[in-house]
Amino acid sequence: MSDTPPVAPDSRDHPPMRPIRVERRAIDESASRHANGPDWDRYADDYQSTHGEFLGDAGFVWGPEGLTEDDAGVLGAVAGKDVLEIGSGAGQCSRWVRVHGGRGIGLDLSHRQLQHARRLDEATGIGVPSVRGTATALPFADASFDISFCAFGALQFVADIDRAVAEVGRVLRPGGRFAFSITHPTRWMFPDDPGPEGLVASQSYWDRRPYVEVDEESGEVSYVEHHRTLGDWVALLAAAGFTITTLLEPEWPDGHDRVWGGWSATRGKVGPGTAIFGADLLRR
Repeated sequence: MSDTPPVAPDSRDHPPMRPIRVERRAIDESASRHANGPDWDRYADDYQSTHGEFLGDAGFVWGPEGLTEDDAGVLGAVAGKDVLEIGSGAGQCSRWVRVHGGRGIGLDLSHRQLQHARRLDEATGIGVPSVRGTATALPFADASFDISFCAFGALQFVADIDRAVAEVGRVLRPGGRFAFSITHPTRWMFPDDPGPEGLVASQSYWDRRPYVEVDEESGEVSYVEHHRTLGDWVALLAAAGFTITTLLEPEWPDGHDRVWGGWSATRGKVGPGTAIFGADLLRR
């Protein structure tokens, strides 16, 4: 392994707004939430401006490769079903659910992202009821939903992932569907660089210490992202009573020249950047 500073896939796709110190170290749920909520508030305007057209006001895109739910069908039929989106951002995916006859509801930690959701509600005429909250304490009654999903949303930013997955199981009805997309765990071996340097492994896949940014001026943690291996995700879902039915690793499509943070055709043509899980709840 190299002696270069530790880096990791950055789901935000934006440079830090202030000088930072990068670390890989343990960090708890409270500190993760305290850092990531304000970070997404700061970044929300830029994110929606940069990626809004690609995502679509009522579109459902699973990741930077551009795979849509229309093509993937990971959720199954949504018409007539209660559907919760965790880490909903501006509600694009939940709006897609509503267009397709489902009762989509959004939840996000970022107040500013939810303001963008309201803006798109008004622009499209498709309202998505949304609440501010965290994946580790879903503000809904037991067995409230048929489907829950997270498209590059909250899960990578949660320290208490066991609790978050258990919360999904709690609010789903028996036989309910849980689907989510994350940075492909193998990406954590590589620098977050869309060019050729991002193809050279420099870190251990089994180093599960979170990626942490510390604001040099204040000394406060300003961003946190958590890494789990593929085996970790399988074990987490199984322990919470889920049976995995789907694992997609989208290939980078021909003619797709978009660069999204560390995602690019250069890297996407030789290895996966996104993992999409689908699982059914079989017991409580």
